[in-house]
Amino acid sequence: MANLRFLKKEIDYRLEEFAFDCHMAIFVQPNKEEAIVELMSRGVELRNALYHKANNPAEPKNRSLTKKHYAALRRDMDASFETLFGDLAEACK
Repeated sequence: MANLRFLKKEIDYRLEEFAFDCHMAIFVQPNKEEAIVELMSRGVELRNALYHKANNPAEPKNRSLTKKHYAALRRDMDASFETLFGDLAEACK
């Protein structure tokens, strides 16, 4: 990872893509709005949790542990957003 700013931009980009997909799903299927809005709020909570983890590494002075922390954060981010997109697909069926 290049730096913290790029990680935060990646988190925001993924949330924006998820929110856009949610808005499109609400437009196409207005009868499932409540479930989709609940997923959107989970997405915002996920973004806040990821930002908190990004801003507070376990050992900020230890470079090795910091790199491992951010690698684990990226894996967690990938898995979490994949789960959210999967839940959105299930809600739209």
